[in-house]
Amino acid sequence: MDVLAYMAEHGHEQLVVCSEPSVGLKAFIAIHDTSLGPAVGGTRIWPFETEEEAIMDVLRLSEAMTYKSAAADLPMGGGKALIMADPRTDKTEALLRAYGRHVDTLNGRYVTTTDVGSTGRDLEYISLETEHVAGLPVSQGGSGDTSLMTGLGVYMGMKACAKAAWGTDSLSGRTVALQGFGKVAYRTAEHLVEEGANLVATDVYEEAREKARLMGARVVEPEAIYDVECDIFSPCALGGVLSSRTIPRLTCSIIAGGANNQLLTDHDGMELHRKGVLYAPDYIINSGGVINIACELGAPYNEDRAREMTERVYGTMERVLDISSREGIPTSQAADRMARERVDSVSNLRRIYRGP
Repeated sequence: MDVLAYMAEHGHEQLVVCSEPSVGLKAFIAIHDTSLGPAVGGTRIWPFETEEEAIMDVLRLSEAMTYKSAAADLPMGGGKALIMADPRTDKTEALLRAYGRHVDTLNGRYVTTTDVGSTGRDLEYISLETEHVAGLPVSQGGSGDTSLMTGLGVYMGMKACAKAAWGTDSLSGRTVALQGFGKVAYRTAEHLVEEGANLVATDVYEEAREKARLMGARVVEPEAIYDVECDIFSPCALGGVLSSRTIPRLTCSIIAGGANNQLLTDHDGMELHRKGVLYAPDYIINSGGVINIACELGAPYNEDRAREMTERVYGTMERVLDISSREGIPTSQAADRMARERVDSVSNLRRIYRGP
């Protein structure tokens, strides 16, 4: 992998390598684009087998964050961080504080929050070393768990897709297959259960599978989720799950989930479009978390404001579907075009001298 060539091709501004051997810290911070504002994105803690896999993941995720903030009309750019560690066994106060010091060296170019493998408690440790943290627990003056709004956004995106596919946005009686049953999937499932949807779920961890059972979901093995007869397939785990290997196995009419970078390649988005499967671009419908963060930065957090902004995901998804329909292009391309146009329009503004 030629990292610099990839970054140049995709418009990345910066990749920071963080190391502190005394506490086992190996981390990467990727800043994709700051045209609209500071790069904002979560810190993922995950035990990738190779540094190359970790770097590719953080670069792809940071680019998705740029598009996510742009599509949601937020004054923020895209960034992401990844700590190569097992979140269940390797996290220590020293490791997290060492990482926080590296974040602080960026002087606000990157603002971090939670992601897969990290928690509000982890943010508390990180915040001891840097003020460039958002999503702290409410008791610490933050906006709390971002999965609440992320789950709401995924649900709203599902409803917009349902209206386009079936003429009604009601999900009552529809079967939704949830791949992964972590925090976002759980919050999404709360809305689905309330509306009367049927749930099928899987997860690699037994405690998450048990949570799904308690909500009334039928639980299957992780690999079997692709073969479940369902109306909506909802990827809510890690990325790259929609590929030439898995797409032929899907029976759904809609794909709408909370995971980032669900398409393994751009071709996979084109294949879904060819097959007539309505794909909700992940960074469009999982933007509730970053919307929640935006409502915390620069002003006292207001949950009602965050909820109202997150519910706009429905309309944003409708705009993406309209572009896709009018131009005959995959929804993944339509979303990229919409987000890129906003970034470009601001980055091309003429600089105005404002005095010393």
